[in-house]
Amino acid sequence: MDASFEKLGVFYLGREYDPARHTTTDTPILYDARDLTTHAVCVGMTGSGKTGLCIALLEEAAIDGIHSIVIDPKGDLANLLLTFPNLDAASFRPWINEDAARQAGVTPDEFAASEAQRWKKGLAEWGEDGARIQRLRDAADVVMYTPGSDAARPVSAVSSLQAPSGATQADGVADLIAERASGVASSLLSLLGIDADPVKSREHILITTILQVEWTAGRSLDLGGLIRLIQTPPVERVGVMELESFFPQKDRFALALSINNLLAAPRFQTWLSGDPIDIDRMLYGETGKPHVAIFSIAHLDDAERMFFVSLLLNEVVAWMRTRSGTQSLRAIVYMDEIFGFLPPVENPPSKGPFLTLLKQARAFGVGVVVATQNPVDLDYKALSNAGTWLVGRLQTERDKSRLADGLAGAAGGTLDASELAKTIGSLEPREFLLHNVHDEHPVLFRTRWALSYLAGPMTREQIRELTRASASGADTTAPKQASDSRPVVAASATSVSAP
Repeated sequence: MDASFEKLGVFYLGREYDPARHTTTDTPILYDARDLTTHAVCVGMTGSGKTGLCIALLEEAAIDGIHSIVIDPKGDLANLLLTFPNLDAASFRPWINEDAARQAGVTPDEFAASEAQRWKKGLAEWGEDGARIQRLRDAADVVMYTPGSDAARPVSAVSSLQAPSGATQADGVADLIAERASGVASSLLSLLGIDADPVKSREHILITTILQVEWTAGRSLDLGGLIRLIQTPPVERVGVMELESFFPQKDRFALALSINNLLAAPRFQTWLSGDPIDIDRMLYGETGKPHVAIFSIAHLDDAERMFFVSLLLNEVVAWMRTRSGTQSLRAIVYMDEIFGFLPPVENPPSKGPFLTLLKQARAFGVGVVVATQNPVDLDYKALSNAGTWLVGRLQTERDKSRLADGLAGAAGGTLDASELAKTIGSLEPREFLLHNVHDEHPVLFRTRWALSYLAGPMTREQIRELTRASASGADTTAPKQASDSRPVVAASATSVSAP
């Protein structure tokens, strides 16, 4: 295998593409990991190869021992669990699309054999092999979480009410406590369907004040404790106003009742237990081996997604600020399909921590990577400091024009929007325009073959099915990885033909 790209701190993403000759050159695209601390945006329509490219980037980070927090709204990123160093039919067999096998007129076993051969050939064309897959598996563990579900590892949402370790006024972290309290309040109220402006909403101000007072005193809460304190707050004044004038007891009771109803709802019970949102534990585990922590939220409704994503991002911000400064890439926060979480006009609870990460994470060695197929939903002002743009095939002229204008604006006028739109319009699947502010000029490239088997989206039910099989000692034929449960690919899932 050509190992010219096997360098620490370098991500092998593919090879340069020559549009005049319609061919890939021998020049590898080697992305400096340090450049990711200025964050990255990946844009491309369905079928552009965007997911394959982002999985390849996460694979490269894992090989280098870089930790990742991965938010997966669609279920595609669970494919990072499907790594088969032997590249044999038996490893692929549990994950193949049986509908595709029937359509091809072959048996599932024959289709598995052909998939194994296709993957082996595809890897070889890009200078990769089973040994590199094994290197990926040895370098990091992929850990699957399903918040709001016990399909894989459940996540305890109420853990976010625990006092930050050592958080007192004497520690000089009052501002950090205030920011975290505000984030938790926004997340909780969003789940209740309350559009809570941090400055105007009395519900938001009251909950934030309660959390600040309790956390400053080193006291943790649960939802029951929060409900009681909403009815009998630990303060007599809010600002300069008497508590009863600011938020009368009758109205406080109504808010407490809403949270109590949420607490009592059967659907919410799965949020009360599971792993705490402890970023150190999720990224490092007990042994210190790097983790790729995947949070699958495909099964959640919109309100639950916003609740969890904003909670998680706020915890990442709090964790980040406990780290020492560094110029190297320490960790990646990646979110696929960011639609609705960083919009250009509205201010959902997720937007605040996203903006904080985009503005401050570089100093702590944390890189933010976001992906979307809807350029019109991106807040280009928020992303104006993103140093890397990976632009793939787009469907509509509006998308192409908006992306070209946004990218030209983010580049400070050094790029021509009309030329960018023309280039973007000519891209084929797996072809991307890489604009990195650390490089002299943009470059076209074709993405490398993914080390992970891109089997398609995986559902909560399929994850649970395999979890039960593993617990009963049944032979799933899928390779085991740490203590994680590997989801089963549905028959309706479509294998990606071009990783």
